[in-house]
Amino acid sequence: MSTSQQPDPKDRPARLTVGVVGAGRVGPALAASLQLAGHRPVAVSGVSDTSRRRAAQLLPDVPLVPPAEVLARAELVLLTVPDDALPGLVEGLAETGAVRPGQLLVHTSGRYGAKVLDPALRAGALPLALHPAMTFTGTPVDVQRLAGCSFGVTAPEELRLAAEALVIEMGGEPEWIAEEMRPLYHAALALGANHLVTLVAQSMELLREAGVAAPDRMLGPLLGAALDNALRSGDAALTGPVARGDAGTVAAHVTELRRHAPQTVAGYLAMARATADRALAHGLLKPELAEDLLGVLATGTNGAEGDAR
Repeated sequence: MSTSQQPDPKDRPARLTVGVVGAGRVGPALAASLQLAGHRPVAVSGVSDTSRRRAAQLLPDVPLVPPAEVLARAELVLLTVPDDALPGLVEGLAETGAVRPGQLLVHTSGRYGAKVLDPALRAGALPLALHPAMTFTGTPVDVQRLAGCSFGVTAPEELRLAAEALVIEMGGEPEWIAEEMRPLYHAALALGANHLVTLVAQSMELLREAGVAAPDRMLGPLLGAALDNALRSGDAALTGPVARGDAGTVAAHVTELRRHAPQTVAGYLAMARATADRALAHGLLKPELAEDLLGVLATGTNGAEGDAR
């Protein structure tokens, strides 16, 4: 994120002291972004050597201390631990008296809303769920990527403005997510982003197997155009042999995948079935062609061989 459009933090007093519990890929980047907005990181906790190096790179001169000490030093605490570890961490901090009344406690889990922070709420903390809809590398580039990044925001209604203000200060765009919708919201992001990485990695492996020297250069323009078309047009952007009803081509694909990369067949068939269903529902796949295609996808066996195009 460029700082040219923001006042120099040195020209104004820091408004909140910031601590990070869990120096994974997300926490240090968010703290660094808050620092650009005029807040002051004062403490970070990290266990592994990698997390400590990451904290040192993104938050230089910020001391590494145990989690309870982070809470003792900071007015705003970022809990950036894996989803499954979050409930236990919150309960432990609350039970040991580490949580202070009036302290802003922010978690970045996509799965959970604000209720996972109820133990801290009972101790007087102010609970916020701020999930950046972004993939993180653990490097300074993450701070730049927060500019324009959407955040899934969930908080008690009286804290909604405060939560949205923090997101805006980090350069993000707040998107309100109801507490009961958090798991669905997170599933949607995982489906679109996490599974995309798997699909692209598999595609590159297959292209290398086919003799393509630079699969990344081949896929870059194609995938960029496909993503842009999908975001602009939704299902109308569907193309390829499944949407056309080319059962023979799809059968040929399955045959080659079984021969060269059998571990990809189940994923190919599952995505092809989903694509066929959407193409049929939106009138892109002609019903008279759908029967043979769906037969190939149902059995995963060879049909008439066809040329991919």
